[in-house]
Amino acid sequence: MTLPSFPTLESLPALDHLDLVAPPVADLLATWLFADRVAVVRIDPELADTAAMTAEYDLPLAASGNCVVVTGSRSGEERIAACVVRADTRVDANFRVRKLIDVRKATFLSMERAVAESGMEYGGITPVGLPTTWRLLVDERLLAEPVVILGSGVRRSKLLLPGSALADLPGAEVVPDLST
Repeated sequence: MTLPSFPTLESLPALDHLDLVAPPVADLLATWLFADRVAVVRIDPELADTAAMTAEYDLPLAASGNCVVVTGSRSGEERIAACVVRADTRVDANFRVRKLIDVRKATFLSMERAVAESGMEYGGITPVGLPTTWRLLVDERLLAEPVVILGSGVRRSKLLLPGSALADLPGAEVVPDLST
């Protein structure tokens, strides 16, 4: 099988380079049926931000998936959802996500909590290997991308995978119009 790739990045089989991803990502890749379709690419950690990375490596913004973590509560119960949307859109936290997780008010989980609870670095949080207690909402538009660029859990690399594979992540819920 051909690994997902972009001409300006060197794709390596993720399963052979688990040292380039965060431990929770490595744990999932070791057991995920679709892991053989995942590539990892080294990047300059100073370019982990989506805008900087896509500009430096001449990558399409629409192929970049941003993972943001949203929280809210209902009847004293906290509800957390990781939302994966195309980088050329914004997650609709105030309307769409709020209704999906059934909370009165949705806010972004603090960076400190997102990092601590995911076991991933800020700027590298990915839907691959997130806590199973979090809901995983994936914008339907990403599934149409032949290759999606995601965080790897660390700032020094990114994952590349077919967009359709996002629907097969554990617990993934594909949502139309998750972003605006």
